[in-house]
Amino acid sequence: MILNTSDVEISSFLLIGIPGLEHMHIWVSIPICLMYLTAILGNCTILCVIRTEHSLHEPMYYFLSMLAFSDLGLSFSSIPTMLRIFLFNAMRISADACITQEFFIHGFTDMESSVLLIMSFDRFVAIRHPLRYSAILTSSRVVQIGLAFAVKSILLVLPLPFTLKRLRYCNKRLLSHSYCLHQDVMKLACSDNRINFYYGLFVALCMMSDSVLIAVSYVFILKTVLGIASHGERLKALNTCVSHICAVLIFYVPIITLATMHRFAKHKSPLVMTLIADAFLLVPPLMNPIVYCVKTRQIRVKVLEKLHLHSK
Repeated sequence: MILNTSDVEISSFLLIGIPGLEHMHIWVSIPICLMYLTAILGNCTILCVIRTEHSLHEPMYYFLSMLAFSDLGLSFSSIPTMLRIFLFNAMRISADACITQEFFIHGFTDMESSVLLIMSFDRFVAIRHPLRYSAILTSSRVVQIGLAFAVKSILLVLPLPFTLKRLRYCNKRLLSHSYCLHQDVMKLACSDNRINFYYGLFVALCMMSDSVLIAVSYVFILKTVLGIASHGERLKALNTCVSHICAVLIFYVPIITLATMHRFAKHKSPLVMTLIADAFLLVPPLMNPIVYCVKTRQIRVKVLEKLHLHSK
């Protein structure tokens, strides 16, 4: 009797490494491991410095600590799986583990997008109402805003694992990334996945709306800056936004590039797609602490003081 594999439900999926470079996976694991450790160390340092230095107990740095927490969440939920592939060639992941991973990846991704939006509002208030800044963004209000957006992110992605869990998965089990994403797992289902498609689209639109609101915030920031009479004060005001602009570009450029290639590229290179997808989760947690340490003097000075490298 021949078993019809299309009627057999599967309980695990197969992740991929880097197409065409399978023989180099052990070498690829070295920079990824270094990036992972640097990201963990950098974001933990940011959190530690902000927590212990009372001079940094201001709204801008509270929001920065939220960004560091989101970056840590992204790193912990995705990079260990990637390292397992590149170090041990362990491609298999159980369906439950995969669905759990995609929940955390999407949750922390939306959380980071929300934090970047909050930080753009923070920069607008700081430039538009510098004298009322502390009165508008009090510590309690910052905590309330942070908790509200964290709850929003959790509730937004909470249906995703349940909608994936109800689907049946048959003979197809090969995913197209080194980690699990909702849209990737959904495509492998052999049952009706229209609910997943439409809700996944809704989640994506919610996150992209954050980028639109960030752009709108900077239109108002630019309008405010152009109304400042002194050229030096204009530059000073804009300079306070440089770190945030870098963080926004680091986060959104890989997402927009990947989405554009999926939609419009006729001959997509699997290698390029995989590298961009991996960069989406590797680069922001690595670069955000570096950008803020380099461009934000208060953070840089306090970090160097902790390392006993700052000359007083």
